[in-house]
Amino acid sequence: MAAKKKGPHKKRIISRGKLWWIGGLVLIMSILGSYTLHRQMETPAQKQKIPAELASRWQRPDGGYVLELTGIGPDGLVKASYFNPRPINVSRSQWQRQNDRFEVFVELRDVNYPGSRYTLAYQPERNRLHGIYYKAAMGQMFEVEFVRTD
Repeated sequence: MAAKKKGPHKKRIISRGKLWWIGGLVLIMSILGSYTLHRQMETPAQKQKIPAELASRWQRPDGGYVLELTGIGPDGLVKASYFNPRPINVSRSQWQRQNDRFEVFVELRDVNYPGSRYTLAYQPERNRLHGIYYKAAMGQMFEVEFVRTD
């Protein structure tokens, strides 16, 4: 009985698109892994500390924009209200402890605010919130600051 001859092996070619996808997946997994490791290293006291100093009414000095933060919980949730000068719908808001400081994230979803968002860090030495405002309608970012009004 004669053995079957095997034909030439086909080389598998991975397209650049697949390489980018695989590389992106590896990057995301490594970021998630380091984030999980960082969260596991926090002590229970760090997890339970609620940033009561964030609960306030904050105003941008460059206009009548007001951000009111209340209902701050240990789970990272915060109730945020935003006014310009009328109320603007806040679709999502949260806080987190990042590198020994508190950060606040607020996303707006309303007329003229299609996913605009604030990413702000609390600066206790200046008693201010400082960070970036992403104006989704224009696709632009602005450095902003809020001062406590109460």
